[in-house]
Amino acid sequence: MKNSIPPVPQLDFRFDEPQPVRRILPVRELVARARDLVEREFADVWVEGEISNCRSAPSGHIYFTLKDADAQLPVVLFRRQAMLLRFRPEDGLHVLARGRVSVYEQRGQMQLVAETMEPVGAGSLQLAFEQLKERLSAEGLFDLARKRPLPAFPRTAGIVTSPTGAVIHDFLNIAGRRHSGLNVLLCPVSVQGESAPAEIEAAILALAGSGLADVIIVARGGGSLEDLAAFNSERVARAIAASPVPVVSAVGHETDFTIADFVADFRAPTPSAAAELVTEAHHKIAEHLAVQSARLERAARFQLLQSRQRLSRAPISHSQARLSALLHRAEQRLDDLALRQESALSALIRRSQIRVDALSATLLRRDPRRALAHAREHLADSISRLRRSVEQKLHASRSRLGALDGRLRSLSPLSVLDRGFALVLGSDGRLVRSIAQITPGDQLTTRLADGSFSSRVDSATSNQPHSQGPRKTRS
Repeated sequence: MKNSIPPVPQLDFRFDEPQPVRRILPVRELVARARDLVEREFADVWVEGEISNCRSAPSGHIYFTLKDADAQLPVVLFRRQAMLLRFRPEDGLHVLARGRVSVYEQRGQMQLVAETMEPVGAGSLQLAFEQLKERLSAEGLFDLARKRPLPAFPRTAGIVTSPTGAVIHDFLNIAGRRHSGLNVLLCPVSVQGESAPAEIEAAILALAGSGLADVIIVARGGGSLEDLAAFNSERVARAIAASPVPVVSAVGHETDFTIADFVADFRAPTPSAAAELVTEAHHKIAEHLAVQSARLERAARFQLLQSRQRLSRAPISHSQARLSALLHRAEQRLDDLALRQESALSALIRRSQIRVDALSATLLRRDPRRALAHAREHLADSISRLRRSVEQKLHASRSRLGALDGRLRSLSPLSVLDRGFALVLGSDGRLVRSIAQITPGDQLTTRLADGSFSSRVDSATSNQPHSQGPRKTRS
C-alpha cells in the first residue's frame, strides 16, 4: 500500500495591504509641536492667582509661581516688562497677570510669559509706594541720624523743577525778597511722565557733583498720586540719599507725602515754604542787623557827642603830644616791620641761592658732557695703546720674518750657485747627483746663478780610481 502524502495547505499571502508604521518623534519635536499648539490657543490670557516662590535673576528677569487652591502655574516676567511695573512682585501678593502661555522646552514645562501685572484690591501706585517705603526704611534711608543740617548762609541754591510752572516763579520772588544775594541755579526737568524720574535723578546728581550748589531743592506743585509718581520712584530716592549736598523736598501741598519727603534732609510743605526755609537764617540775621545797626548808630552818636565835649575841654598841646607819640610809635613799628621783612627776604634769598648752588653742583656732576669727554679721552688712550701694540707686533713680525728669510736663504740650494756651482737636471727634471745617472745622448739642463742652458751628453767618465767611462764634452 502506498503512503499517501497529505496535501500542503495553501497559505494566503497578501502583500498589497499596508503594514502599520511605528511613528517615532524626537522629544524636541514633540515639545515644539505642543508649544505651538498652546501658544496659538492661549496667545493672550488673563490669569488671577497668588504669587509664590518669587525670585529675581541677575539678568533682571523675575520668576515666580501663580497658584490658587487647586493648581499652580510657573510665570516668567522678562527684564523689559519688569522695569515697566509700578510695584514689586513679592510672595503672597494677589495679582492679575496678562500674557501668553508657552512651553519651556528644556524642562518640557508649561509657563506663562507675562507682559503686565496689576494687584488685585489696592491700586498699583499705592502698593508700589508702600513697598518702596518699607524697603527704603529697612535700609535706613529714612533715619534721622543720616539727615544733615541745612547751610545757614547758602550762596547758591540749586532747584530741580519745571521751568514753565508757577513753582520757580514763586521761589524766585520769595528768595529775592528775603535774600537778594542768593544765587539760584535752575535745573529744568519734567515733573511727571515716564521720563521724569530719570531727568530728576540726573539733575540731582549733576548739581551735587558740580560743587556749585550749597543746597538742592526738589520741587513741584500739588497733584494726584499719578502726578506725583516721579517723586515716589526708587531712583529719585537713591539720588537724594547719595547727594553730598543737603536736599530739601518741596513736592505737592502740605497734605501730600512722597518718598522724596522721607529721604530728603528736610521736608517743606510747599515750594514757597522751601524758599523761606533756605533764606530763614539770612532773613533773621538781616532783621537782627537792622536792629543792631539802629542801636549802634544811636550809641555812636552819643559817643561822638561825649568825645566832642571832652575834646573841647582838653588843652590843645596835650592832644598834639599824644598824637605825636602815637605817630612816632607807629613809625617805629613800621621801621621794625620793614627790617624784619628785609631780614626774612635776605634769608629766603640765601636759602634759595644755596639750593640753586646745590642743584647746579648736582647737575654738573651728572652733566653728560663730562662723561662724554671722559669717554673720548679713554677712547683716544685705548686707540693710542692699540696702535703702539700693533706697531710692536708688526716690528716683531718683520724681525722674525727677516730672520726666517735669512735662514731660508742660507739653507736654499740656490745660494750655492752664487759661489760658482751649478745644478744639472736630467730630461725628467730630476737632479743629477751621480755619473751613473746619465748616459751618452741624454739631454741635460744646467742651471747657474744667473740662468740655465741645455747640453747633450757625448760620453761620461767617472772620477773614481781604476775606472774608465764616458767623457763629458763641452757644448
